[in-house]
Amino acid sequence: MTHAPTLTAERTDLLSTLALHRGFLRHTVRGLSDEQAVARPTVSVLCPGGLIKHVMEMEHAWIRFVQGDDAGVGMPTTEEGMRAAQREHEQQFELLPGETLASVLARYDEVAAETERVIAAVPSLDTSYALPAAPWFEPGARWSVRRVLLHLIAETAQHAGHADIIRETIDGQKTMG
Repeated sequence: MTHAPTLTAERTDLLSTLALHRGFLRHTVRGLSDEQAVARPTVSVLCPGGLIKHVMEMEHAWIRFVQGDDAGVGMPTTEEGMRAAQREHEQQFELLPGETLASVLARYDEVAAETERVIAAVPSLDTSYALPAAPWFEPGARWSVRRVLLHLIAETAQHAGHADIIRETIDGQKTMG
């Protein structure tokens, strides 16, 4: 008989903090139409729906990293791979044909549930993995599961702030204050 993993206080705190900031981000798009979700009312290329999509994709890539797959956080090794990765990165910040705000939010819920399952099951938050070679990582650096969670919290909080500014510009709605 196997038992479900028990969340430690630290894991609970980290996951709860991540969930809080996911909630702030999700709150910024509450009541927006798909047209408003792709609006870019500032000089930035960012839009509310694209920010949620990017944060969801980023979280998914880092949770794959925690499972031993660094493909989503590394740098391609060929020129063609770099061009494709750049296109994929840019597309993370927009809703593509066939994508709706509702579909992106549903996928974000799936990624959040996956994150919670993976973090509950990892043997230790101290387990670390080598970061792939990329200019944005220190050569030879390793990140623990704990460091990945802290990164996810910071990224989600930062982009929730971006989304809040954009939402206020769209319709005057203040979502975080």
